[in-house]
Amino acid sequence: MRTYTVHLPRDAKPGDPAAYERATLVRDGFNWAAFFFSVLWMLWHRLWLAALLTLIVLVAFSMALDALGIAQDMAALASLLLASLIGLEASTLRRWTYARRGMPIVDVVSAPDHDAADALACRRFMDRAAAAASVPVPPPLPPRAARREEIAPFGFSAEGAR
Repeated sequence: MRTYTVHLPRDAKPGDPAAYERATLVRDGFNWAAFFFSVLWMLWHRLWLAALLTLIVLVAFSMALDALGIAQDMAALASLLLASLIGLEASTLRRWTYARRGMPIVDVVSAPDHDAADALACRRFMDRAAAAASVPVPPPLPPRAARREEIAPFGFSAEGAR
């Protein structure tokens, strides 16, 4: 089973099919495409800021390895480790970017593939509106008048001062 996060715009109303059409599912876990094609993968997913920062880090990392005179096999291993880190954190970068753009995580689903996850997330999103409609809302409590002797600064009670 794979885990997916569901991202919807902040103004999405539960049960609105048009709102769910804008949903985005992000699979959690290692991303092989981001491992092999880090900057291109980020540009494909419109992660502009992450792509720019990754490009800067990759170039600076390569220049630092050359400046330090690191052997080619060790430099290749270090680059492989950096690419592994990018592959591990690629989904997190997508989630961060969606949250920054006003599409926070609204649900997490586990399913064998993307289509099953989409169907499950859609069903849960539509059922959430039915559940919200069936729960009665209690009436608001009447305002309580504050008595002068009940108000005490910094949490100290009036009885403790005697």
